[in-house]
Amino acid sequence: MKADSHQTRRFIFYALGIFTTYFYFGILLEKVTRAKYEIETVDSEGNREISTQRFPFAITLVCTQCFINYVVARAALYIWPQSADQTSKLYYSSVSVTYLLAMLASNMALQWVPYPTQVVGKSAKPIPVLILGVLVGRKSYTLKKYLFVFIIVLGVVLFMLKDNVASSTAEDSGFGVGELLLILSLVMDGLTGAIQERIRAESKPTGLQMMLMQNGWSSLYLIAVMLITGESVAFLQYAKENVSICSALLFIGLASALGQLFIFSMVSEFGPLVLSIVTTTRKFFTVLGSVVFFGNTLTERQWIGAFLVFFGLFLDAYYAKGRPKKEKDVVK
Repeated sequence: MKADSHQTRRFIFYALGIFTTYFYFGILLEKVTRAKYEIETVDSEGNREISTQRFPFAITLVCTQCFINYVVARAALYIWPQSADQTSKLYYSSVSVTYLLAMLASNMALQWVPYPTQVVGKSAKPIPVLILGVLVGRKSYTLKKYLFVFIIVLGVVLFMLKDNVASSTAEDSGFGVGELLLILSLVMDGLTGAIQERIRAESKPTGLQMMLMQNGWSSLYLIAVMLITGESVAFLQYAKENVSICSALLFIGLASALGQLFIFSMVSEFGPLVLSIVTTTRKFFTVLGSVVFFGNTLTERQWIGAFLVFFGLFLDAYYAKGRPKKEKDVVK
């Protein structure tokens, strides 16, 4: 009983850490990506023109996060030394590719679909994590687990879906491309979770070790892309003209790093499916908080979605409560 209560406390601690850090991270990220910046361009005749546009360096933004995540993980491992990580480099290099493709596809989708559509699409993340966890990660789940995850995802979708999503999407000239990018992002999320399950099953690295290696490989990939495409030079020139962007990227990276400390700790102890449920419901609780604090009203459909989410979480928690004993019996 003591071990179960200790594990429950750790789960709550990780979940609250993910909720708070990524809420702050989202505020900073939106502030940077939506703000208008002045950019000076020179045409072929040498004429200089100053235009305003949103932050155009998506790869640099992601690279900054990955690099700071790597530095924080390296510092944490220096403070709290751990046994050597025996995980194959092939696993880490592969999971870094799927991890980056998922983020880039999700961000690119916003060029064709509105944000609510992206949120709804990403809310289905537990489904590919579960399916590919079985096919690639050699993980097995009971029929009840499939049912509980489906109830949670259905509830989040019903709650997050806005009445004007369909009309706004239909009016979009790039209809179809954004949805395909979201599907690609979900598939990459599923592959990331599947590879992480394989890593946990074979070598059992700690959360910090997974955070270090995954972000290290991701940083190498992104730095190479920035050098090849010339984005690194363009960003340096951009930073000279917009000095405040450097501090903004630093705080975004620090918030991301702290959030990833919680994320990789949860992946290491509870698995990617549990993590996907937490990150999915985080979006739900963020919107629910706006209802409580700002007096926004909910439609009947959204109340049904709220009930389904809480009902699915309750069933999953109740079912998982008796599971450790069965696993102990199998080990014996």
